[in-house]
Amino acid sequence: MEGQPVISVIGSSAPPAETYELARQVGRLLARAGCTVVCGGKGGVMEAVCRGVAEEKGFSLGLLPAGIEEANPYVTLPLSTGLGEVRNVAVVSSGDAVISIGGAFGTLSEIGFALKLGKPVIALNTWSVQEPGAEPPLLQASTPEEAVKLALEKAGKEHHGGR
Repeated sequence: MEGQPVISVIGSSAPPAETYELARQVGRLLARAGCTVVCGGKGGVMEAVCRGVAEEKGFSLGLLPAGIEEANPYVTLPLSTGLGEVRNVAVVSSGDAVISIGGAFGTLSEIGFALKLGKPVIALNTWSVQEPGAEPPLLQASTPEEAVKLALEKAGKEHHGGR
């Protein structure tokens, strides 16, 4: 897996069907591009992205809050962190770039952690955040293809610069 970009995917644990399908397509595209995908390993967007990755015979890593019994059926490697919600920091810090799809307050916290860590965040049907007086920090994407393209561009810059 050396040399492959690592992309973290975050988002809603209970997405509507259209958001689930966006995440599934993102997973398929990331796997086709040879990326390692990191997520929280549970349901919703996490399940959908792992499902897409599995459909393309790619690799996903699920960082779970407690035990591996929480893992969705599609994650390649479920890891128990024992960290609860704190594992969100590990999810976003693991990636060369982060794609956020849908989401509630947990996703918003992950976006905040990612930005604080200097990770590029691609927004697909998710939160819009902006520091007063600053440029919007999220890169907006309107399709799964655009989200993956932006993530790979940003991951290339990050990946070659070291993690």
